[in-house]
Amino acid sequence: MIPWGGNKLISIGGHTKDPSETMQVKVFDLQTHTWSNLKTYGKPPLSRGGHSVIPTGTSLVIFGGQDANRSLLNDLHILDLETMTWDEMDTLGVAPSPRSDHAAAVHAERYLLIFGGGSHATCFNDLHVLDLQTMEWSTPTQQGEIPSPRAGHAGVTVGENWFITGGGNNKSGVSETVVLNMSTLGWSTVTTVQGRVPLASEGLSLVLCSYNGEDILVSFGGYNGRYSNEVNVLKPSHRSTLQSMETPVPDSVSAMQNATNATRDLESDIATVQEGKIREIVVDNIESEPMVNKVEETSERLLAALKAEKEDLESSLSKEKLQTLQLKQDLTDAEARNTDLYKELQSVRGQLASEQSRCFKLEVDVAELRQKLQTLESLKKELELLQRQKAASEQALNERRRQSSGGVWGWIAGTPPNQQDDA
Repeated sequence: MIPWGGNKLISIGGHTKDPSETMQVKVFDLQTHTWSNLKTYGKPPLSRGGHSVIPTGTSLVIFGGQDANRSLLNDLHILDLETMTWDEMDTLGVAPSPRSDHAAAVHAERYLLIFGGGSHATCFNDLHVLDLQTMEWSTPTQQGEIPSPRAGHAGVTVGENWFITGGGNNKSGVSETVVLNMSTLGWSTVTTVQGRVPLASEGLSLVLCSYNGEDILVSFGGYNGRYSNEVNVLKPSHRSTLQSMETPVPDSVSAMQNATNATRDLESDIATVQEGKIREIVVDNIESEPMVNKVEETSERLLAALKAEKEDLESSLSKEKLQTLQLKQDLTDAEARNTDLYKELQSVRGQLASEQSRCFKLEVDVAELRQKLQTLESLKKELELLQRQKAASEQALNERRRQSSGGVWGWIAGTPPNQQDDA
């Protein structure tokens, strides 16, 4: 579930009894409490579960998982939330082995981190990093005590720190919650639970929120021998950083808070001094008439510059709107062309099916004609044999008649041929 647009949640993929061929994107409206399907473009990934979906900028990065046939995957796809277009990314380097139920995070809006996960036979504790600018995988050297292999764990980032909790190793749940500093790639253990508690579960969820000015991690559910609906809360000892998570933070969370407080105190002192200087300048200007005129002239120039800048911004905004409308029109035209091409493709497929059916019928007719031709050739040979036998019989009969005949002298002697034959 990915927050989107302020009041919506996006859901991508997941296991189901009757999966579709490709991944479906659904959105839940937090105001109307309704679900709807989002139309996407491009080539969507295969339907799957156990994958990771991480937002970065205006896109979602999808990695790995397991398809409906239980085949493990390690492909990478990106969904552009502005155009709702899918892209399958070609990467360099050695990608992570196919896996599901891993954890993923993005650091500095550039680096995708993949930790752990499992195959059908084993669990992993390897760390892979993908540079989203060069699209190259690497396996960097890790510092500290590397966590044990696990799958089904959950992670959440707080500044440069990546908190990971839960998961299992096909034997038992993982008891420790660990944190990775994504800048130094140093691991440390935050806390450890005892026994088969719900926090050491597979498939639990983990979110970051602020309560009374403090960051808190909230986990829910999971499976560790039994399904759980418990809620657990971890309170890091520092003020909330939810408003400043885009800026780099020191390795130590407490050091980050001290630096933040010192910066705020310094800004407050500077603001106080500046306020005193401004008051002095105003008093001096009031006592001097020419200075007042200069201030007014300066204000007018500033106002004119601001108006000009406003006009430029409005002009740029108008151009952007026109360009957006043009892109939408181009998209509509492209959809219409795609529809026409699809209809044409269906027509060609129908014609091809008809031609294939006709060719099959012709092949059957040719086979029948060949069989008849073979029969005719056989009959012709039998006829030729009978004709030769008939000719031979007629020749033999004529020869026999010629030999048995007395000729002219026999007739003159008064002896008929029949009588000679009798003799």
